[in-house]
Amino acid sequence: MHQLTLAEIARGLADKSFSAEELTRALLQRIHQLDPQLNSFISVTDDLAIAQAQAADARRAAGETGALLGAPIAHKDLFCTLDVRTSCGSKMLDSFKAPYDATVVARLAAAGTVTLGKTNMDEFAMGSANESSHYGAVKNPWNLEHVPGGSSGGSAAAVAARLLPAATGTDTGGSIRQPAALTSLTGLKPTYGRVSRWGMIAYASSLDQGGPMARTAEDCALLLQGMAGFDPKDSTSIDEPVPDYSASLNGSLQGLRIGLPKEYFGAGLDPRIADLVQASVKELEKLGAVIKEISLPNMQHAIPAYYVIAPAEASSNLSRFDGVRFGYRCENPKDLTDLYKRSRGEGFGSEVQRRIMVGTYALSAGYYDAYYLKAQKIRRLIKNDFMAAFEGVDVILGPTTPNLAWKIGAKNADPVAAYLEDVYTITANLAGLPGLSMPAGFVDGLPVGVQLLAPYFQEGRLLNVAHQYQQVTDWHTRAPNGF
Repeated sequence: MHQLTLAEIARGLADKSFSAEELTRALLQRIHQLDPQLNSFISVTDDLAIAQAQAADARRAAGETGALLGAPIAHKDLFCTLDVRTSCGSKMLDSFKAPYDATVVARLAAAGTVTLGKTNMDEFAMGSANESSHYGAVKNPWNLEHVPGGSSGGSAAAVAARLLPAATGTDTGGSIRQPAALTSLTGLKPTYGRVSRWGMIAYASSLDQGGPMARTAEDCALLLQGMAGFDPKDSTSIDEPVPDYSASLNGSLQGLRIGLPKEYFGAGLDPRIADLVQASVKELEKLGAVIKEISLPNMQHAIPAYYVIAPAEASSNLSRFDGVRFGYRCENPKDLTDLYKRSRGEGFGSEVQRRIMVGTYALSAGYYDAYYLKAQKIRRLIKNDFMAAFEGVDVILGPTTPNLAWKIGAKNADPVAAYLEDVYTITANLAGLPGLSMPAGFVDGLPVGVQLLAPYFQEGRLLNVAHQYQQVTDWHTRAPNGF
């Protein structure tokens, strides 16, 4: 049963081939057996999962239907989950049990999903390798010596290893798409405001967006259907009708205009990845797509702009963790200043401290105009580049990552080298656009992903392209050895 996709599980539950409880117990057993190799879970919620599965079976017995009714998933451990530890991968929140459900958690639970646990992640979503977690690094099931990407690396590794069919992630600068690429998954970052951020512990509020991670575009469509929609509790949520994402999966790609930015294929891209990207382009051409070269001239400024804006917002968002109200508190503080200093110094890891320092500096008097304001102006130029490009193309395609998954620890001494791995993904966050990564092959046994970007609220178009591509390729069906 662990090889089934969400769509296949929905059919199996509808046909009564198995019950939600049988499936849940089988996957929980698999998690307990195999996850010690991967470290992809922070918490496994056995009792909650079995209770939700039994409730789903009862709802089906009463005549209720639904694609997600009884579907087993996991949540990245920054979605608040009632009475379950919500740690953000940090010592700071190791003892925090959320007093409510995030909107994403509540909506998926209402749809009947079964929560198997909370997945490991880079601390406060800051990282591209899932190595900064207080609970240790996550390992890539395709090669246990390599990283799975981050910050949603726990969700990616768990789904890739067939511990469960799908999981939620969040994407601030590529944290769904990059780990999806490095573990051979389909991962979707929706348009900013499409999925509620209420109850999602913030890293950078103007960039964060929750989304689905699964093996297929079809499964991502099902999960996004349950996640998306306006939320009055989130002031950044956009009141835009949610289409039926599954209904558009089978549309023809005849005449679809795909743009290839020349900036994506310069120095820094592994030529073997470039070859697989071009191979995927040829497959899409066979399906009727038309290829055009385009330019995104301000892409070169994306990394420095992002690494001013995101840390600036992080320094503000993380100021609430002070050892007073909740979270980690140091022992025997001498006075209030000592309480603040030691609680934050002991509770936050080195990467989080680094970004808080950078962000506080960028926002400080005398530097705000020189750094933060200038970064926001660059952000607007990047958005304008995309708007101009989408006047001539329907979708933009390119590599998701410049390199293959690297060995655990290989970039620890050089944080900037890890930051550069986000070069193709962060522009979508700066502009607020939807983006998707889909499996496109392997190099030396390690997965490669191709990224698709579309205009605002065109998630259905991305899912359609990926689904059609997955009808003529089998990269998404391959499983890592041993899993």
